[in-house]
Amino acid sequence: MPRKDTPIRRIEIRLRNINQLFNTMDPSPFNDKDLDADAEEFIVSWAQEFHPDDPLELILHVDERQPGEEPPESVAEAVRHYFRYRANMSRFELRRLMREARKCLLIGTVFLGSCLLLAELLAQRTPAAFLRLMSESLTICGWVAMWRPLQMYLYDWWPVRRRLQVFQKMSRMPVKVLPRVTIPNAEQEKTLDSVGTEGLSLLRPTGVEPARVASLEPESSASANSATAAAKGRR
Repeated sequence: MPRKDTPIRRIEIRLRNINQLFNTMDPSPFNDKDLDADAEEFIVSWAQEFHPDDPLELILHVDERQPGEEPPESVAEAVRHYFRYRANMSRFELRRLMREARKCLLIGTVFLGSCLLLAELLAQRTPAAFLRLMSESLTICGWVAMWRPLQMYLYDWWPVRRRLQVFQKMSRMPVKVLPRVTIPNAEQEKTLDSVGTEGLSLLRPTGVEPARVASLEPESSASANSATAAAKGRR
């Protein structure tokens, strides 16, 4: 349940056209398409930074509309559908992890009991130093076998459950498609290297501390020429 007086956490993305939000290699129908990997990583990473109860809103700033482009309502539903799919996958992963943890616990318990029983028999048989060493070794091995199931029950399931909660929240978040707006220069700082996704810029969410902006747009030719001239001058 959202906390009282909590502002909506907005995550904004600049796009040249709406198709850049989705994986162009995916032949599925529009509503079933996967998101672009870079856009998904940006959205999910910021969503994980917020409190689990904080409401989210995704805003897409699009430069131009293409003929035959899907309406904003279809885009919003496609985004939510994708995160519902990711939530289901995380739910299956959590169930698989818990099922594997139960199996590991059963095997570890049987192995621990066998080791302790055998160690006790060796300890009662003779006080020889070698047999005492074997008895202690069996005890240690038995407890080491319990390390994996205990780790799975105590620690491994927390990150999976956290991702599940994030995806469930994102599967219900509002998605707005707006014309691109002019962003102040202070919010256009480029701090990450280009990864080859032309025309896609990732903005920092509002309502949080200033963060580094991941801009994936290629550098302009003028900037490249200036850098070349400066390099020649240093020579």
